[in-house]
Amino acid sequence: MPTIGTTNMATIQGRRRQGRWVSVTVLVLTAMGVVHASAAQERQLAKPLPVISTDSRAPAQSFGTSMRPLPHPVDEMHAALLAAAQAGNLEDLREPLEWNEMMPETTAGADEHPIDHWRKTSADGSGHEILRVLASILELPPAELPLGKDIENNIIYVWPYLAEADLANLTATQASDLERLVGAEKAQAMRTDKKWSWWRLTIGADGTWHSFKKTH
Repeated sequence: MPTIGTTNMATIQGRRRQGRWVSVTVLVLTAMGVVHASAAQERQLAKPLPVISTDSRAPAQSFGTSMRPLPHPVDEMHAALLAAAQAGNLEDLREPLEWNEMMPETTAGADEHPIDHWRKTSADGSGHEILRVLASILELPPAELPLGKDIENNIIYVWPYLAEADLANLTATQASDLERLVGAEKAQAMRTDKKWSWWRLTIGADGTWHSFKKTH
C-alpha cells in the first residue's frame, strides 16, 4: 500500500478544509439568496395593485374620435332610426316616434304629423330624401353635450358630431366626413361661415328622441 507523505497528507487535509469552507460558503450564500428572493417577493406582493376605474362615465367625447358604447336606451333608439332609414320606408319611423311621450322637435306644424311633413317636404314626394339624410348622419359618431342638472341623464347625443365641431379647424378626417355628408360646395360654405347649416338629430341619455330638423 503506498505511503502518503506528511507533506501530501497536509495538502489533502488542507484541501478538505478548503472544500468544507467552500461548501459552507456556498450554503450561506444560497441561504442569503433565498432570503433575498423571499424579501423581494414580499416587497412585490406588498405593492398596491393598480386601480381599475369602475366609473363608466369617461371624459366627454372628442369630435371625430372612436366612440365608447352608447348607453342602452340611446343605442336602442339609434338602431331603430337607422334601421328605418336604411329600409327606405318612411312609415318605419312611426314606431320609434311612438316610443316618445312627446313628438320630437321638427319643422312640422303643430297639427301636422312628422311623417306627413317629411313626406311632403321631401324632394321625391315619398320621403326617400329624408331617409337618405337620416341614414347618412346616423352612420357617423355623435357628439356629446352635457346639459341639465341630472348627472345620470344630462348627456345629449348629437348626430352628426360635425354639428358641434369647430368647422373652421377641422382635421383632415373631419373635413372628409363633412364633404361626403353635404358635398364639397356646401362643406366649404359652412367652413367659411363657421356655422353648421344642415340636418341635426338629438337623443337624450334616457333614449328620448328630442329633435330632427335642418338648421339654418
